[in-house]
Amino acid sequence: MSITHGKNLKEELVELDKKHFIHPTSNMKQLQEDGPTFIFTEGDGIYLKDVEGRKLIDSLSSLWNVNIGHGRKELAEVAKKQMEKLAFTSTFNNWSHEPVIRLAAEIAKWTPGDLNATFFTSGGSEANDTAFKTVRHYWKIKGLPEKKKIISRKLSYHGVAMGATSATGIEQFHTFTTSIAPDFHYVDSSVESLKELIAKEGADTIAAYISEPVQGSGGVNLPPQGYFQAVREICDENNILFIADEVICGFGRLGTNFGIERFGVIPDIITMAKGITSGYAPLGGMILSERLHNDIIEKTEGNFWHGYTYSGHPTAAAVALKNLEIIKNENLMDNVNIVGKQMLEGFEWIKEQNDNVDNVRGMGLLGAISLEKASKSVEPIGPKIVAKALEKGLICRSVIYDGQDTLAFAPPLIITKNQMDDMITIINESIKAVK
Repeated sequence: MSITHGKNLKEELVELDKKHFIHPTSNMKQLQEDGPTFIFTEGDGIYLKDVEGRKLIDSLSSLWNVNIGHGRKELAEVAKKQMEKLAFTSTFNNWSHEPVIRLAAEIAKWTPGDLNATFFTSGGSEANDTAFKTVRHYWKIKGLPEKKKIISRKLSYHGVAMGATSATGIEQFHTFTTSIAPDFHYVDSSVESLKELIAKEGADTIAAYISEPVQGSGGVNLPPQGYFQAVREICDENNILFIADEVICGFGRLGTNFGIERFGVIPDIITMAKGITSGYAPLGGMILSERLHNDIIEKTEGNFWHGYTYSGHPTAAAVALKNLEIIKNENLMDNVNIVGKQMLEGFEWIKEQNDNVDNVRGMGLLGAISLEKASKSVEPIGPKIVAKALEKGLICRSVIYDGQDTLAFAPPLIITKNQMDDMITIINESIKAVK
């Protein structure tokens, strides 16, 4: 349907978007004033093309998730073949199908330690909500129903479902609504802060601790040296379960199967999404250790009363299997470690070139550049740099939570050395132009 014959495609889409589409995590007034920032039409490798024909480097993998890059026909072919054979069937009541069985078995080959049983969801928020309900159920059937509190870190991001929002340590997600779920607590990124909270609340009331290996949306924040090793010991000493939120860091983003492996720690639960399908289909999940899985099987009477319509969607599972095969066969984690080193060295070079760059950091293909602010009253320049980079053909992200002024990057795992050079050059030119 077209609005009028005299308007081009972009104008038609802009008007329809403004009238009918509510965008997630976006400024609603700005949409009505300016229309959608992008209307994308095509993707190819690390590049996106919009309705105006602009070709842009996607230095974010869209939403930290398009790990194998855009436009992979192999995944489209797998999805088509699966849809033609069995597009969907429920997995409730112990119904099953081959793609989800194969995928669960494949994930067990990727995980550290004995994490080998997966509950599937549609995405990361559902995965974390599932984990919170599951750990509370676990302690309940173990005869410790008071163990229900969840500890997370400030500036962490765990999603926008009710439990996931409540675990997120970013204020704006809490103040959006009138109430968040009870029994969620937040600590600074220090061992002392965690110990103090456990002492205050009582270990016998705490079900689990959750953390991203490297915080993503909160500003690409790396943990202090030895932090997770100490956290693992504290959780063990206090009978608290350790959940690693691998929604961003999993499936090669940090150069390992799962990000927590970079820190030599094995969690009790992993939550995942994004990179498992590289964004080609919505899929997430919660992976349990064998110990937890067996305890829940043994002690749960009747049903495991939790499930989503799309828990184990066959088409999404088939896409995920092909995606994981590509990550392995193309040795993408080797590329992450090589080009990730180049990215960090490039950021260090940018810091040397620009005296308003305060800090640079990165691990694998997840990195950030923090800009220096003269005072809290000074407007952040990150958004202006993002706008300038866009003019030069690069999509990147500005993080300004909690007084930060940070540029965040997470390019597709397929990015080449030459493409990384292009990305670094544009970032440097954009910072200089805004300065």
